[in-house]
Amino acid sequence: MADEDVQSDTPTPRMQSWARNSTIYRLGRQMLTEKQLFDAISRKAKQKFEGISQAQIRALADLAVKFGYDQGGLNDVAYAEISVRSGVRSGRSKRIIAQKLSIKGVDRETAVTALEESDDLAAAIIFARKRAFGPFRRLGADEKRYAKEMSAFARNGFGFEMGRSVLGMSRDEAETLLAERQS
Repeated sequence: MADEDVQSDTPTPRMQSWARNSTIYRLGRQMLTEKQLFDAISRKAKQKFEGISQAQIRALADLAVKFGYDQGGLNDVAYAEISVRSGVRSGRSKRIIAQKLSIKGVDRETAVTALEESDDLAAAIIFARKRAFGPFRRLGADEKRYAKEMSAFARNGFGFEMGRSVLGMSRDEAETLLAERQS
């Protein structure tokens, strides 16, 4: 009877099976980073298994991460590269993309390597096109409008020079630069 009251640090086979199945389910639905998978499995294990110890939770999360890597569904490098390409196509600056990768748990070296391929000028032009700024503006710009557009560039992680450069382009120049950089 005393042996049953002592809690083991090793997860039960049922817990381990649940962790593997949960990993397959999560990675099948969306691409995750190692940290995201670890946190998700930890959080759900606490909810699912009554009386589970912290050591068992950690062991299940570690098992899930190892299983994800073994199955080829977990890859922080690929996650970072895909996020960077998507971010640039969406008009996000390197600074904003790096911040989002950091929040997702991608280590700094992986993020820096992935960001080397990104192009802030193309992202800034796309941002201007999406917001109808600068060369894509429909109406003429006065001082107030120009200041608002520069502020929007700054809030989205683009430097002063980048914002000034894009806002000073003609529409043809911006579209030509964008076509060259995307090909």
